[in-house]
Amino acid sequence: MRVIAKKYLIAYWAKHPEAEQSLKAWYDEAIHAQWNAPQDIKKQYAHASFVANNRVIFNIKGNDHRLIVAVAYRFKAVYIKFVGTHSTYDRIDAATVEME
Repeated sequence: MRVIAKKYLIAYWAKHPEAEQSLKAWYDEAIHAQWNAPQDIKKQYAHASFVANNRVIFNIKGNDHRLIVAVAYRFKAVYIKFVGTHSTYDRIDAATVEME
């Protein structure tokens, strides 16, 4: 899969270094993945959650952080929509949030 825009992950782990290794691991797994449907993600990430607009929520570093992506299965692309702490995640709408 192509991950669009890794820069958001880099900026986040610069501010939250405790999440760096977990985000790097997720990125490495995502770019090597062949996700054709939500079931493919669920096989790899049992705790991933799915919401509207082809969005997937990943727990990062033991659920201390959350990552929301939109998956375009047909185009083999993953768009980063949100990365933040669990408490910040609780204040957003996962189906509509966009990176600022």
